[in-house]
Amino acid sequence: MTTRTQPADQQLASSSLPVRVERDGAVARLVLASAETGNAFDLDFVTALRHAVEQIVKWTNEPDRSGVGAVLLRAEGRNFSVGGDLNAFVAQGDDVGAYVTSVAGAAHAAVLGLVGLSVPVIAEIRGAVAGGGVGLALSADLVVAARSTKLRLAYTALGLTPDCGASWLLLRLVGERRALDLAFTNRVVRPTEAEQWGLFNRVVDEEDLPSVAEELARSLATGHVHALSRTKLLVRAGQLDELHDHLECEAEFIADAAARPEVRAAMRQFLEGSHRGRT
Repeated sequence: MTTRTQPADQQLASSSLPVRVERDGAVARLVLASAETGNAFDLDFVTALRHAVEQIVKWTNEPDRSGVGAVLLRAEGRNFSVGGDLNAFVAQGDDVGAYVTSVAGAAHAAVLGLVGLSVPVIAEIRGAVAGGGVGLALSADLVVAARSTKLRLAYTALGLTPDCGASWLLLRLVGERRALDLAFTNRVVRPTEAEQWGLFNRVVDEEDLPSVAEELARSLATGHVHALSRTKLLVRAGQLDELHDHLECEAEFIADAAARPEVRAAMRQFLEGSHRGRT
């Protein structure tokens, strides 16, 4: 099946963009396309993500939704997302707090846009799902995960606090004690456990992941879209305002944490350890 090319004002599909949008019939694809960085969140990446989500919001807000009945969120490379780009954070020096504020602002606009979409959103994930990647993945309505998936918050290990809605979404999906366990200990959640907890809807073999996620997205996109949209509204009624306020709090907290001297030192030490491990 071929991908339909849209005019320049409708399509953000340049191969040079770290995030792109594709249209294929009734399915819109949101593709994290910075595989060489593990789809790490720096300002360029999250700005492209926000713009891509804004394009999908426009499509789905049109009277006929331009034929878009579902969104498939997927990533290129071995990892869905490793989370924040610590190299970019450390490079800001004394300005890291302001930089993290900007990164969080763009990323949070994207998360809020995805949660508020009127059509189903399916996340297709594999490999590392860490930091901001956790909130992004869980902002989808349904999650299909490969058996290689390793979900880890990782924030507090460096003195940071959750962002991208992770603390809000986890509380609602797994409850307070499990959410705090994951945030405090930063332990890895494997796919079987994540499926049992309700974080993932389906766990499949690596080679089956693209086809299973695509088939699910297409079956929803070609179904009774009006009924699915109203059902999503009923389930998530009243949540957007609360999430908006929570995202503002997350952005404030993580920017404040990133600017602390001991956290900046912890990020530098982590990067130095990573470089030594590769030599």
